[in-house]
Amino acid sequence: MGKAKAERRLKDNEAQAVARTLRVSPQKLNLVAASIRGKKVDRALAELEFSRKRIAGAVKKTLESAIANAENNHDLDVDSLVVAEAYVGKSIVMKRFHARGRGRASRIERPFAHLTIVVREVEAVEAQGEAA
Repeated sequence: MGKAKAERRLKDNEAQAVARTLRVSPQKLNLVAASIRGKKVDRALAELEFSRKRIAGAVKKTLESAIANAENNHDLDVDSLVVAEAYVGKSIVMKRFHARGRGRASRIERPFAHLTIVVREVEAVEAQGEAA
């Protein structure tokens, strides 16, 4: 018998990619994710390519994965894709100690974050409205 197949969470015109445990704070990652939200994928890729943020490379890789998922798994047209959602979640926080003066120590927290990017295929009329 087995377990029933889970319902697809996304609509038929959407695809997603998830990057887990990225070594950056969620606040810093959200700055980069906010810069690509709602943009056409070619424009978002160009923006990530020339971004000066360290984590922009990992965000670009995740966006490329979402585009590949849309093309190969869901037969969506790459030229009409838009970044519908790009959201960030907290992951683990590594605790480390840093030696200080007078034999003391202070705690250093090294946060990790998750990134989820959802791309959506839009019609030509909507895509022209986005560009304007």
